[in-house]
Amino acid sequence: MLEFFKTVNNKIVRVDDVEDGCWISITAPTEAEISRLEHALSVDRDFIRAALDEEETSRVESEDGQTLIVLDYPVSEKIEEKGTLGSRKKHDVESFSYYTLPMSIILTDKNVITVSLTQNPITDDFARGVVKGIKTQFKTQFIFYILLRVAGKYLQYLKQIDKLSNFMETRLRQAMQNKELFQLLDLEKSLVYFSTSLKSTESVLNKLQRGHFIKLYDEDQDLLEDVIIEVNQAIEMSGIYSRVLSGTADSFATVISNNLNNVMKVLTVITVVLAVPNMVFSFYGMNVDDLPFTRTWFPFALGLVLAVIVGWI
Repeated sequence: MLEFFKTVNNKIVRVDDVEDGCWISITAPTEAEISRLEHALSVDRDFIRAALDEEETSRVESEDGQTLIVLDYPVSEKIEEKGTLGSRKKHDVESFSYYTLPMSIILTDKNVITVSLTQNPITDDFARGVVKGIKTQFKTQFIFYILLRVAGKYLQYLKQIDKLSNFMETRLRQAMQNKELFQLLDLEKSLVYFSTSLKSTESVLNKLQRGHFIKLYDEDQDLLEDVIIEVNQAIEMSGIYSRVLSGTADSFATVISNNLNNVMKVLTVITVVLAVPNMVFSFYGMNVDDLPFTRTWFPFALGLVLAVIVGWI
């Protein structure tokens, strides 16, 4: 899907076709759309297809006056769970999955192009005018605003992960359930994805800061520094939350092991206690003469007394 946007009267509006100074948003493009851009703007086809691979790594490169920036952006997805009765208890919490997907930003002489494999919440915010003060004609500044929005989205999701992990920890303190443990594992995995993507993004930003790929003006330099600060903060937060979650998971694993030991202890005691009267009944159940007190009540009473003594011990 191809969409064209341009800043008019300080507002981003949709335009019908490519214009100088416009922003081109591409989502899951077809081969026909890729060919259209390739011929209309002389954009390298490989640049357009760079973000269409989910395993694409973050990087920045320049060729024939065009600059390609590939980076990961965070995605939050609600996990649908179907209960046995199709209902959800009031105290249940919704489960979320967090991961990253690649997007590419292509800078040409007259336009900025963004390419995403799926619907991108970052570019959607710009298209809806959520981000104010954006001018698509200032291409470098517009790119850095996109990067700043990506860093802000990481911070937003990291705070959600922290709140969700705290809630899950509270639930686990009340009762050990597999659902909460699996959610903690999912959050820990999400933090690994975030940390890896953020470090790659930091490397891309450091390359841009040197000014070899994009010409930086004074205002652009300040904006890029803000982006780097946000990314570094997100890296630090993801590292802290990851260590906390890892420690929490280890602690609950120890608690589960301790609970299992307590259960095995109780079962062992019950087994030993029940074995004592069984031995008494075995003696009196055999066809052996001259056993003392062969009345019916005595074996039962003897077994009960011995079981109480062993249980107390």
